[in-house]
Order: sequence, then structure tokens, then C-alpha cells
Amino acid sequence: MKSVLLDQFEKEGYVCCRRFTSVASIAENIERVIRDVVPGMPPEHVFYEDRKQADTLKQLQLLQQHDVFFSELAETGPFRELAETLLCDSVVCKNIQYFNKPPQTGKATPPHQDGYYFKLAPPHALTMWLALEEVDIENGCVRYIPGSHKQGMRSHAATGTLGFSQGIVDFPTDEDRQKEIALIAAPGDLLVHHALTVHRADANLSQTRSRRAIGFIFYASQAKVDSKAWERYQEELKNELMRDGKI
Repeated sequence: MKSVLLDQFEKEGYVCCRRFTSVASIAENIERVIRDVVPGMPPEHVFYEDRKQADTLKQLQLLQQHDVFFSELAETGPFRELAETLLCDSVVCKNIQYFNKPPQTGKATPPHQDGYYFKLAPPHALTMWLALEEVDIENGCVRYIPGSHKQGMRSHAATGTLGFSQGIVDFPTDEDRQKEIALIAAPGDLLVHHALTVHRADANLSQTRSRRAIGFIFYASQAKVDSKAWERYQEELKNELMRDGKI
């Protein structure tokens, strides 16, 4: 099974592992973190569609730094094991994130490559996206461009989208339109994509359903961060968020 996943990951730039894990414990701990931990987290790690409305919470960053449950989840268990299999290397968990697109207010995720944010050389890293509830076309499922990880980094520019500040400039090309696939997911399904895989998600058009998920970012040990580029990007991003009143 591992060899099949690795073959698909290397060929297509993503894999989908159906019923990868139970999400009950993770979902319970997310609710606990939102209730008990978020009030003490720095504002640059907590994103709302509207900071005046608590029910528009859309993203939490670096959960493994703020909570023991997620710290342990980053270091042990099936997520790390799968990351090492797909990257053919030991790995470092750089981020565990909570994502949501609240009903009626959850905005589209612009087309992008995660590696643009990571500033790695080489860009050997992956992102895991674990559905905590039903995710489909209506509430904004993830969409991939198969094989796009083999075509290098595309040009990105500012999007104005909170949590996804940079997007691909020339999307969609004719090839993007022809190849794009939408992945509907059930609770416990795990999507994994390479740092260079082009992906996006539509807005949540549902009137009542949220779209909650957990994300894991793993870097291969051989990947090295361009520290100056990373620090410059983080400083620019923080200034932009403060200027726009988003943090």
C-alpha cells in the first residue's frame, strides 16, 4: 500500500487516503482549544473573517506550539509516518493548522503552491489536509492540478485573502482548466499534496454547513529554509495584516 501511495504522490503530486483516521478526538480538542486556548494566542495566529464575530473563525496557526495534544500529534503517529514515506526522508512538523469556511462567509482559497510560502531549497515538503466533516462542491472542497508539482514554481502575487496572502498570477491556464479535479471528502479522509502542487478551493456556498479541517505541514530533513527570505515575507505579511486591521 505504501508503494502505491508513493507512486501516486510522485506522479500526480497528491494522494487521497480514505478513512485515514477517526476524527472524534481531534474535533473535541479543536473545540477545547477554541474555547480555552485561543483567547491567549497571539493575534497573528488567529484569523477571523470578521474579528468582531467569533463564529467567523477561519484559521488557527501553529497549534503544536500552543497545545500539548497537538504537539504530541505532530511528533508521533500515522501522520508523521506517512509524511516520511512520501518524502522518502525523516521529517520535521512545521505547522498544524485549523481551517474553516463558515457558512455564507467562508471565502475562496486562491490558487497557490504552498512552497511559495515555505521558502525552501530544495522544496521537499508536503501538506496534509484532514477533513473533520463532509466537504463537497457546495462548501468548498479542495481542487488539485495533477502533475503540477513537476513544473516548478509559478509566479505569485498578493491576493488580499486572509490566511492565503499569495496566489498564482496566471491561473487558470487552458491546461489548468483541463486537468483540475475536485476532491470530495468525508470525515477522516486525508488529502496530501507536494509543496509545488497547484491547488485551490471555492467559497462556502452552503447556507448552514461549515467546512472544518486540520492541516499538517511537514518538511523533509534535507530541505533548508532561506531564513532571510522567510523572515522578510513574515514581516511583510504581519505589516499587511496590521495595516488592514485583520490582526
